[in-house]
Order: sequence, then structure tokens, then C-alpha cells
Amino acid sequence: MAYSEALSTKTVAISVSDSADLGALGMGAAHLQDAMAELARHVLALGARVAYGGDLRAGGFTEILFELVSRHRRDADEGDKRTPVVSYLAWPVHILKPYAELRDLRRDLDSFATLELLDNYGESLAAAERAKLDARQPSLEEWSTGLTAMRHRMNAEAHARIIVGGQISGYKGAMPGLAEEALLAIEAGRPLFVLGGFGGCAADIASTMGLCEQPAIPARDWERRGDFAGADTGTLSNGLDETDNRTLARTPHVDEAVALVLKGLLRLEGART
Repeated sequence: MAYSEALSTKTVAISVSDSADLGALGMGAAHLQDAMAELARHVLALGARVAYGGDLRAGGFTEILFELVSRHRRDADEGDKRTPVVSYLAWPVHILKPYAELRDLRRDLDSFATLELLDNYGESLAAAERAKLDARQPSLEEWSTGLTAMRHRMNAEAHARIIVGGQISGYKGAMPGLAEEALLAIEAGRPLFVLGGFGGCAADIASTMGLCEQPAIPARDWERRGDFAGADTGTLSNGLDETDNRTLARTPHVDEAVALVLKGLLRLEGART
């Protein structure tokens, strides 16, 4: 009989970016990085694939994720040929890079991570086609269109999404990226886990939904924040009850947040079997 982990064949998307609220909450960047790493490590340990749609900055979250997986590789379930991580690179992200750099990165990642290079409509771009294109600066329109297309693609292929932190200013799309990813998950009925204890866009979403308040975070507005006002814990479809979702939305403790996310994922998987 073939062996498989509890979340084998599932893909869990993790949305994380810098939070300007960390200082006000008595935290630093390391807290957010640790949260992302622990979430990814435990999800991978249960057999799921981690999906991430970020950039390729040195020291950024993508690099941290790749380093984590390279150090803590799991044995794939029997019959599972997927790499543990899939990184979706939106058109405006990868067109900044020379193809040789992308080719070398793919080679270095080898069997533990897949780079999906997307065109501006969210479709996979063949290596031979990308090799013909010179690196260049994308336009503002390409940033907005390409990022949204990437998020639609990732949402279609992920079985659940976790959001933590998130910038609420300086974004290049139609709204903060983490908010757009959360809205797409809700609209598609995908399980959504909102970790608001690290501030940022996730905390604003949790507050707008009435899940929690963060007294240290000032009131603020951003594009389409009001779209979350009609959502509730049932909308999250994440296997957690209202009490658990409220705890998840406010806890600054990584271990508690990870335990609740895993509880929801495993409960959902149990309901399907």
C-alpha cells in the first residue's frame, strides 16, 4: 500500500510581505520571517506543496523559502512527482532579469522548487520563448496587469491560502497584493487563514472582518478595503470555528498560529475523506 502524508497532493499558498506595524507591535523583521518559515516547514512536513508569488530580491521571502526547503527537504510521497515549492514569477518580476540568471536559478533549485515564469496573462512562458526576450523595465500597466494575472493563476491552482503581514502602501497593482490574493480566495471559496498578529494588510483585513482589533495600529484606508466588511468567519471556509479564527487573527505567537492553521487544514482534509 502506498504511503502518503495527510496533505499529500495539496497545494497551500502563503502570502507574506513586509509589515510596517512590526515596530509598534514590539516585533522586528525576524518575527515575520520566522512566521513564514515555520508555516512553510509544517505545511511541507504534512506533504503539501507550498505556492508563493514573490520576487527575487536578495534576502527576500522567496530566498528564505528556497533556503528553508533546501535544508529541510522531505521525501516525496510515492507517486508524487511535484517539487515541494512552486514559485510563480509574474511577468513584470522576471522580465527585469536576464534569461541566463533565471536559467541558472532554475538549475540551482533543481528538484526542490519549480519556477513558473508567467506571461502578462498568467500563462506559463516556455523557456525557449523567454530566452528570446531581453531584460527590461516593465511599465506601470504591465505591473498591474501582470501581478493580477499571476494571482489569478496561483489562486486557481492552490487548495488553501495563508496571509500574514503585507504592505499597504507603495504597491504596484490595483490594491495591496495580499488583499487581492485574499479576495480571490474568498470569491473562489478557497480556505483562507488570516494571521493578523503581525500587523500589515492581514491585520487590516482581520479588523475589517470584525475578527480582532490591534490597538497599536492606526486607522487607515486602502483600495477596496471595504470589500472585506461583508465577510465573516464562515466566508473563510477554513475548517476553524469563530473562536479559533479570532485567536488566529490576533495571536503574535508563531507556534499558536501554526497549530491553528494545521488544525484547520487537517480538519478540512478529514471532511473530504
